[in-house]
Amino acid sequence: MNETKNSKMMPDDDLLPEYNFDYSKAHPNRFVAKQRKSGVTVVLEPDVAQVFTTSESVNKALRAILSAIPQ
Repeated sequence: MNETKNSKMMPDDDLLPEYNFDYSKAHPNRFVAKQRKSGVTVVLEPDVAQVFTTSESVNKALRAILSAIPQ
């Protein structure tokens, strides 16, 4: 059977079914402390982030919306 052009271009699969990681060399996540203090992290779309530049402005707008919703 002749080799096709695609089979020459495709590398051999070198992925193992399981990898053993050495967690003793792992570093702690330096961003965890900031995230725990703030409570919840929300990612804003760029156009929304241009209007709401601080967390206070976002909270103020959301509280205004919440006050308008009947309970």
